[in-house]
Amino acid sequence: MYESHWNLVAPPFDHRIEPRCYYPSESHQAALLKLLYAIETKRSVALLCGDSGMGKSMLIDSCIEQLPDSIGPVVRVPYPAMPAEQLVRYLARQVAPETQPEPQSMFSHSIEILENFLRHNLQQGRHALVIVDEAHLLEAYGSLHPLRMLLNLAADSSRSESAWTLCLVGTVPLIGHVARHGDLEDRVAVRCVLDRFSMDETVAYIVHRLRASGHNGDPVFTDRALEAIQEASLGIPRRINRLCDMSLMIGYAQELKQIDAPVVHIAQHELSSRSMAA
Repeated sequence: MYESHWNLVAPPFDHRIEPRCYYPSESHQAALLKLLYAIETKRSVALLCGDSGMGKSMLIDSCIEQLPDSIGPVVRVPYPAMPAEQLVRYLARQVAPETQPEPQSMFSHSIEILENFLRHNLQQGRHALVIVDEAHLLEAYGSLHPLRMLLNLAADSSRSESAWTLCLVGTVPLIGHVARHGDLEDRVAVRCVLDRFSMDETVAYIVHRLRASGHNGDPVFTDRALEAIQEASLGIPRRINRLCDMSLMIGYAQELKQIDAPVVHIAQHELSSRSMAA
C-alpha cells in the first residue's frame, strides 16, 4: 500500500520469509557456518536456539539452500507437540509415504521403515537431515530420548559419522532440556544461540531490508527514530519488522517524507493496543 510513497518495489518488513530479507548479522552468520559444518560432516545433533522472533526459520531456510546435493532428504517437523510414537510415525510417513504400517504393529513397523530407508539412503551416498522446529516442546511429550534412540538406526561402528543429522531448533530453554539427557547431550556437535541485535546491527538490518526492497534514496528513518525502534524492539528482528512496517504506514497516511521518533512511538502504541485487544 505504501510502497510507492517510500520509493519501494516491495514491502521491506513483510512477515513472509524470503531470501532477499536475510540479514547476515555476526551471530546469525556464525550459527549458519556451525550448522553447515555439523551437517556436512555428518554429525549426530545440532542445536539452534534463540528468542522467539530472532529469525531462526529464515536462518534454517538459508542453511538448507546451501547444502550440497549429497545431503538429503531434508525432513522438517514444523510442530512436534505430539507423543513420541506419533512423532516416529510422522517421520516414517515423510521418508516413505508409500509404505503405511499396519495399526497393530504401527510403532515397530515405523522403526523398521526408518531403518530400511536410512540404510538405502547411505547406499546411495546420501545423508539425511531431520529439522525439528519448536523443539523446546519435545521435553513435555517425552520425545527427546526416543529421538536420541533413533540416532542408532543404520549405525555402523566402522563409520565415525551418523546415518542422519538431527537439528533441533527452539527457544533457549531447549539447551537445558537437552542437558538433562546426557546420552543426547554427548552427541551434540554444535550449539548455536542467536543474540539480539545491537544498536548498530538494528540500523544495518533496517537499511538492508529497505535496500533489498528497492530503496536507494535519502534515509527513511531519522537517528532518533532508529534509537526508538531499538529501545522498543529490544533488538528482536520480528519486533523491528512490526514497528518499522507500522511506522511506514503511519508516515504514508500522514504524507511524511521521513520517519521520526514520535511516529515510532505512535506505532508502538498502536501495536500494543492491538496485542491487548487480542
